[in-house]
This record gives sequence, C-alpha cells and structure tokens, in this order.
Amino acid sequence: MKAKVYALLAIVMLSFTFSTPVAAKVMDEHPGKKMDMTEAAAEAKLAEMRARVAEIKAMDKSNLSKGERKALKKELRDMNKKARALGSGGVYLSVGAIILIILVLILIL
Repeated sequence: MKAKVYALLAIVMLSFTFSTPVAAKVMDEHPGKKMDMTEAAAEAKLAEMRARVAEIKAMDKSNLSKGERKALKKELRDMNKKARALGSGGVYLSVGAIILIILVLILIL
C-alpha cells in the first residue's frame, strides 16, 4: 500500500515539473507579453496571417533573389508556428508522463 502511495506522490510531483521547462520557453519567446488572448483577438490575428499567406502565394517569386525567397520561407514557417500556437488548446503529454501513467495503471490493475 505504501508503494502505491509513494508512486502516486511521485507522479503528482513529476507532473508539475514536466510543464516548467515548457512554460519557461514560452516566457522566453514572449517576454513581457501577456499570454492570455481573447478569442476575438486570436481570430483577428489568424485572419491577418491568412491574408499575408494569400498575398505571399499570389506573388511572382521567379524574379526574387535567393535571400528574398529564404526570407519568405522563414516568414511562412514563423507564421505557421504562431498559428498552431494560437489555434491549439490541446493537452500535450511528454514521453516520461505517458510511461509513468502506464506504470501506474499496471500497478493499480
């Protein structure tokens, strides 16, 4: 019985420490910026990004230099990352958390 309590306690403690590096990375990318965004603001930002993507797709890229094409690709990648961050509301589990959950399930059953 004590082993189950200790295992459960370890899982709870580890679940809090898994999210700490992720939160630190987000705060490093957006220092001083409030992370909560209203749904209307997020939708407006996504619409703005869609308009920019349509503008880039409509461009004639044949007469652009290599550096300009690279800059466009980088801009599109950055917008894709931001759009995924704005649109996602899911829960992410690390491999370690999944392994711990499986171990706990095995111990319980």
